[in-house]
Amino acid sequence: MDSVLIRYHEIALKKGNRAYFTELLKRNILAAVKDLGAKEIRSLPARLLLTFKNDVNADIAIERIRSVFGVANFSIVERTDRDIDVLRNRILSSLDGSRFESFRIETQRGDKTFPLTSPEINRQLGAAVKEKTGARVDLMNPDFTVTVEVLPRDAFFGFNKLAGAGGLPVGASGRVVTLISGGFDSPVAAYRMMQRGCRIVFVHFHSAPYQDKTSQEKVRELVALLTRHQFTSRLYMVPFGEIQRQIVAAVARPLRVVLYRRMMLRIGEAIARKEKAKALITGESLGQVASQTLDNIAVIQQAARLPILRPLVGMDKQEIVDQSRRIGTFDISAVPDQDCCQLFVPKHPATKARFDEVEADEAKLDVKELLRYGLDHASNEEFTFPPVVAFDEDSKSS
Repeated sequence: MDSVLIRYHEIALKKGNRAYFTELLKRNILAAVKDLGAKEIRSLPARLLLTFKNDVNADIAIERIRSVFGVANFSIVERTDRDIDVLRNRILSSLDGSRFESFRIETQRGDKTFPLTSPEINRQLGAAVKEKTGARVDLMNPDFTVTVEVLPRDAFFGFNKLAGAGGLPVGASGRVVTLISGGFDSPVAAYRMMQRGCRIVFVHFHSAPYQDKTSQEKVRELVALLTRHQFTSRLYMVPFGEIQRQIVAAVARPLRVVLYRRMMLRIGEAIARKEKAKALITGESLGQVASQTLDNIAVIQQAARLPILRPLVGMDKQEIVDQSRRIGTFDISAVPDQDCCQLFVPKHPATKARFDEVEADEAKLDVKELLRYGLDHASNEEFTFPPVVAFDEDSKSS
């Protein structure tokens, strides 16, 4: 295959800003297939036409385009001459061996100088397909759809539509920081925010050397997988074990988890300001665990001034797990690990924290020093998709 017809939906509703969203979508599509030899991407009414320099593997191209947010659906199409007889013969030849009960022809005539109108093209091609296959025409709910595009330089045809990821192009809604663990919730939260056009910077808190590195390894895998949707990612690894140890040494048990979360927000916010991000994202779901009661959320969020967005707040655990299966993060998240918030966790954590009590406990800590420690000891890693393949000197001489 050498061409793909790509359709968008939500972008088409943007009216005066449509051109901005469309150009961003085009840029993201080209980034997704940059190693496949893209030739050009053309804007058509409510759709885009992507062409490659040479034939590419259809399965790889489908996988790449399917992961681009902003794509509603798309079709693999073939290029042909702008001649109705050639178009008819090519379509009939491509249908050899196909079986379906009903079909329709869906023509878009981008070049109005073409001698036949869209309905006339539909009728001529439909009659030929009906004669060859014996299938009936069904304009409302067909088993099979033939898509035809007539453009000034050439024509294209394809069969059926493949579902895209929907949403808005990544980058359209700005940059945010996501606090990501190795569990189910935060990767799903990151995915949902990317689908709304956000570019994600990831921050992971780990408790090495008090715990093993499983959570770090899982988060790297999760970020690598999610980078398929935004093409470049930065992951900050923040050592949190020493901060937790100092909190444990200074305060009573019930409020420790609340204080951990407040310190995470402070560090996450500092990183967000460094990255010029506009909000923090968490995987919190109301009432799921002790730190996510409404009372505790209200107290915890006062540690940061940036907006805190919680895309999963109204979802239950099964809904989140189901979505993790759909987006491909389930198998990684399901691997057992030692989450940093499991370290030094009291047996009966507070579920209705009061701000005055939290403020009194935090007065026992050097909060600025703990913040400085977290930032000074954080490291960051870069991720790219498609991955950059190192040049092999041996292949040059072979």
